[in-house]
Amino acid sequence: MRYFVSRVMFFVLTLWAAVTLNFIIPRLQPGDPAQTMVQRLAGQSEAIDPAAIRAVQIMLGLPTGSIFEQYVDYLQAVVRGDFGISYTYFPYTVTHMIAEALPWTIVLVGVTHVLGFVIGTLLGAAAAWKRNGKFDTVVSLGSTFIGTLPFFWIALILIYVLAFTLRWFPEAGGYSGEIDPAWSWAFFGDAIYHGILPALSLLITAPIGWIMGMRNNMVHTLGEDYTRLALAKGLRQRRVALTYSARVAILPNVTGFALGLGTILGGTVMVEMIFGYPGMGKLMFDAISNRDYPLMQTIFLFTTIGVLLANLCADILYGVLDPRVRREAQT
Repeated sequence: MRYFVSRVMFFVLTLWAAVTLNFIIPRLQPGDPAQTMVQRLAGQSEAIDPAAIRAVQIMLGLPTGSIFEQYVDYLQAVVRGDFGISYTYFPYTVTHMIAEALPWTIVLVGVTHVLGFVIGTLLGAAAAWKRNGKFDTVVSLGSTFIGTLPFFWIALILIYVLAFTLRWFPEAGGYSGEIDPAWSWAFFGDAIYHGILPALSLLITAPIGWIMGMRNNMVHTLGEDYTRLALAKGLRQRRVALTYSARVAILPNVTGFALGLGTILGGTVMVEMIFGYPGMGKLMFDAISNRDYPLMQTIFLFTTIGVLLANLCADILYGVLDPRVRREAQT
């Protein structure tokens, strides 16, 4: 019990530190978002009126007062779930913009992350069990080769071959302009059709880390005394591979998988920019480009909370799967 309580306390302390940093970092960036907005509307070569900048600041509700007062107001807003109005997408609120982008990212990155973890872990375990064989050679060398390829190069090749040349899939967007977003099978089918290329580009490289990590971990556990004892007792090889070796070897992958789930909330900027996918990554890019502090802070906050929650779940799962972790924490 002491182990789980300490994990929860560490989560609370880290969350407070992350929220504080999330407040401070955007304010260290140079420039004024109101001035950027007015300059964009007036043109880069035009002189801007300070009164116009002040009017935009009032309209956007930019923070005023001392930095401490802003910090207190920010903490109160976080507790209320009030993240303000987006400077980039005015007059829409930050919550509205995230609510529109988040489902796209969860479906795309979440599904590919889970599939990549399952495929990579199974292939890595099989390669370790049949190590030094043809299957192990093909999987290891193939993963190493694909891992050296730049991701954006793979994405552009897929767009050129499957979208422009063969015209099997659309080259960009989350759905076609002919269908309005709605809870209908027609819209879901169109969204899945547009998401195949981004998902495929992620799935080509997603399993590689899990393959190599699982293979190396399992090769190590196969040499442990408890695995050799299980084989000497005459247990079935499948039981030894899954129950004795893979169960321990998968623990580091579980941590990586949990942390990866936490980063889903931040989206995948490169994928969504290349394919014009309307997810959290594109939203973050727009927020950073326009110094949209409320939107930037909220996306960072969601991503941080997701990573911390995922890390907490991984720690708890560690304690459940491996009792040695709990015993070490109590000593």
